[in-house]
Amino acid sequence: MEGVYLVHLVVMVLSLGVLAGTLCQVDDGSENGTTAVYIVTLKQAPASHYYGELRKNTNVFKHGVPRNPMQSHNPRNDSRSNQRSSSYIARVHDSLLRRVLRGEKYLKLYSYHYLINGFAVLVTPEQANKLSRRKEVANVALDFSVRTATTHTPQFLGLPQGAWPKAGGYETAGEGIVIGFIDTGIDPSHPSFSDDSSLNSYPVPSHFSGICEVTRDFPSGSCNRKLIGARHFAASAITRGIFNSSQDYASPFDGDGHGTHTASVAAGNHGIPVIVARHHFGNASGMAPRAHVAVYKALYKSFGGFAADVVAAIDQAAQDGVDVLSLSITPNRRPPGIATFFNPIDMALLSAVKAGIFAVQAAGNTGPSPKSMSSFSPWIFTVGAASHDRAYSNSIILGNNVTIHGVGLAPGTHKNTMLTLISALHALNNETTVATDMYVGECQDSSNFNHDLVKGNLLICSYSIRFVLGLSTIQQAIATAKNLSAAGVVFYMDPFVIGFQLNPIPMRVPGIIIPSPDDSKVLLQYYNSSLERNETTKKITRFGSVASILGGLKANYSNSAPKVMFYSARGPDPEDNFLDDADILKPNLVAPGNLIWAAWSSLGTDSVEFLGENFALMSGTSMAAPHIAGLAALIKQKFPSFSPAAIASALSTTASLYDKNGGPIMAQRAYSNPDINQSPATPFDMGSGFVNATAALDPGLIFDSSYDDYMSFLCGINGSSPVVLNYTGQNCLSYNSTINGTDLNLPSITIAKLYQSKTVQRSVTNIAGNETYRVGWSAPYGVTIKVAPTRFCIASGERQTLSVFFDAKMNSSTASYGRIGLFGDQGHVVNIPLSVIFKVTYNTTTNI
Repeated sequence: MEGVYLVHLVVMVLSLGVLAGTLCQVDDGSENGTTAVYIVTLKQAPASHYYGELRKNTNVFKHGVPRNPMQSHNPRNDSRSNQRSSSYIARVHDSLLRRVLRGEKYLKLYSYHYLINGFAVLVTPEQANKLSRRKEVANVALDFSVRTATTHTPQFLGLPQGAWPKAGGYETAGEGIVIGFIDTGIDPSHPSFSDDSSLNSYPVPSHFSGICEVTRDFPSGSCNRKLIGARHFAASAITRGIFNSSQDYASPFDGDGHGTHTASVAAGNHGIPVIVARHHFGNASGMAPRAHVAVYKALYKSFGGFAADVVAAIDQAAQDGVDVLSLSITPNRRPPGIATFFNPIDMALLSAVKAGIFAVQAAGNTGPSPKSMSSFSPWIFTVGAASHDRAYSNSIILGNNVTIHGVGLAPGTHKNTMLTLISALHALNNETTVATDMYVGECQDSSNFNHDLVKGNLLICSYSIRFVLGLSTIQQAIATAKNLSAAGVVFYMDPFVIGFQLNPIPMRVPGIIIPSPDDSKVLLQYYNSSLERNETTKKITRFGSVASILGGLKANYSNSAPKVMFYSARGPDPEDNFLDDADILKPNLVAPGNLIWAAWSSLGTDSVEFLGENFALMSGTSMAAPHIAGLAALIKQKFPSFSPAAIASALSTTASLYDKNGGPIMAQRAYSNPDINQSPATPFDMGSGFVNATAALDPGLIFDSSYDDYMSFLCGINGSSPVVLNYTGQNCLSYNSTINGTDLNLPSITIAKLYQSKTVQRSVTNIAGNETYRVGWSAPYGVTIKVAPTRFCIASGERQTLSVFFDAKMNSSTASYGRIGLFGDQGHVVNIPLSVIFKVTYNTTTNI
C-alpha cells in the first residue's frame, strides 16, 4: 500500500509540472542496493552560460546609471526560447539515463538546466557509480537535508524617516523589484500580500516570467500583482516516502507559517493591523512594501527539506527573473569535501550571483559557539540575528509585596485587583489524583478540576518540558482556565527545564509565565507558606496567597539594543570539515531577528501558540535574513546596475558598530542567562556590524567583485581544480592567476594565518560625487598595520586602490580584531573590519 501511495504522489506532482522526468522500470530484475537521491552535474554548460557574462559587473556606479544602456538589460529573459531549451536539455538527460542504466529502475526527479546542467535522480549507489564514470558527467553528489534556521523594526531601522523617503515613500519602496523566497510557501490570502492596498498602478515587472501553480490548496486567483509567482518542489522528499500531503501540502500553500512570516518581513504591505488573541499590537510593514513576491516552496513542516529540491527552486527562481533571493535555510551538516563552498546549494547560488541575483542566507541558529556558521561562501550574504529595542514584559505582584517578572502577551487582572492563588494540584476533583495523571498540574483538561474551587481565582499551572516538545500547550491551559471560570492563570517553570528561553506567548485571559526556575520557587514558597490546613486531617482550609497580574500587552522601548542573540551562529567561517578557518568574514552583518511580528499562515503549525492567528512573534536568523532581502531591494531599486557584490558592500561598509545608547554592540555568550553572559561583539559575532538602512542607500564607496573573482578564489584552493570543473564546467587553467580569500575584494579583511607579514589590497569605486577621504585604523592586538595612501581624492566613478600592510608582533592562536575607517569630507564613512586569527612572528620556530 505504501508503494501505491508513493506512486500516486509522484503522479500527482508530475501533473503539476514539478517532476521533470518519468518513473522508468522494466519487468525483469530489480536493484538490490538501497536507493538514494543523487544530484548529477554534466560537463556541458547550462543554458544561462550561453548568454555570456550575465549581468557581468560593468564597474559603472555613478548614481546607478550605466554608461551603456544595454548593460542594464536582463539577459535571463532575452527570449522565450528558454522553455524550448529546457525541454531539449531534459531530453538529453533522459537519453543519458536510458543509455547508462539500460534495463534498470530509476526515477529522475528534476532536470536542472538554467544555472547548472544536471539532474536529480533516485538510484542505487551502484547506479550512481555508473553515472559518475560517464565522460559526459562532471559530478555526482549525494542529496542532503536542510532546515529552516514586524511591526516595529522599520521604525528601529529608521525607514520611515530615512530609506523610504529616499525611495519616494513607502508607497513606492521596492517597486519593480522581485524578491524570491526559498521557504515553506505562502498563505496567499493574507492581507500582507494583497495587491489592492494602494490606488497607484502596480504592474508586474516585465523582466519576470514566473508562473503560479494552481492546485486545490492554491486555487486560481491566489496570485496577483503583489504575489506574482508561486511553485513548490518536493520530489526528493516524495521519493523517500516521507511527504505528508495532509500536513505539508503539495502546493505553494504554507502549512508551516515560516515562509509567510519571512516573505512579509521583506516585502509585506505597509500598515497591516497586527491583531493577535484579540489584542492590537500595532501595524506591520515589510522592509520593501512595494516589492513583488515570488515563492519557491522547498521546505516542509514535517521533515524540513532536501538539497535536490532547493537547487531546483534556485534554478527556477533564476530563470524566472528574481532580483533578490532570500534563503532562511541552512544545511543540517557541514558539507563534506575539500571546502565547505563546494556543495550543490552554494554552487547553484554562485551561478545565480553570476546572473545578477543578490543571494541572502540566514547564518543559522547554532550559536553562540565559535565556528558554528552554517552559511559559508563569499558570494552569499550571510545574516546573523540581533535584538531590537522593543520588548514585552509582564509582572506579577504577590501579596507579600514581592514582584516577579515574566512573559506573556496577556491582559492584567482587573484594576490590578489582588486575587486568590490556587494551585492546580490543590484544585483536583474527587476522581483525579497525581498518581492517576502525573501531568495534571499542566492544566490541559478542565474535567480534572473542581470548578467551584477555581472560579474567580488565579490558577497556578506547571510549565514543563512537555510544553517545549509541543505535548502540552499554553492555549489548552488557557482553555482549561476559561472553562473553570478562573480569573487568570500563572505558569511556573518546572525545575527540570533549565535555561530555556521563552518568547512572549499570546493569551486571551490575564496570565503570566515565570521563565526562571528560581523565581518560580519564590512564587511556590509564598503560596505554600500561605496555606492554612486542618491540624488533624491536614486538608487545606484556606488559600491565603493573593496576587495581581500587571499584564504584558504594552511594549517597552527602553532596552539597550541591538545586541547579538545567543542563538545566532558565529564565525570564523569554517573552510572544511577539519574546521580550518577561511579567509572570509562570516557573518556579513546582523539584522533584527528577535521577537519579530510578521504575517502567519492561517493553517500554520510551526508555532502552536499562534495557531489560527494572522500574525506571529518569532525569533531566529530566519527572521533576520529577510530584513536584508527587503533592504537589498531598496538598494537595487535606487542602483539598478549594482552587482550583487556592490549591494553587499553598500550594506556592509555602512553598518553601525554602536547600540541605541551609543555603547558598543554586545553579544550574548551563553544559552543560559544570556543577558548576564555577554561582552562586546567581534566581527565573528556581527560581521561588519548592525545594518544601517538609510546609510546603505548612500554608501559613497563600493567594493566590487565579479563571478571571475570568485572562480579565481575557488581555483586557488589546493586540489580544487577537478571539483571546480565538476560543478561549473570551467577549467581552472583558463584563469591566468588564482587568488586566496584575502585577495577577494571584500569590504572586510580576514587573515586565518598571518605568518610574519602580509600585504592585502582593496579597490574602491566612488558612486557619489567628488570627495576627499582620510584613512584611519586600529590594529588587531599583536599586529601592526599601515594603510597607503592615508589620504586620497577620488572623482565620481573613479577607482582607488588601498594597500594594507600587516606585520605580526607576537605568536598567538587567539583571534584579534581591528578596523579601517575611510572618512570622506562629504560625510561618507566606510567601515572595514579586520580579523587576524593565527599570528607568527619572524623570530619563532614554533608551529601553531
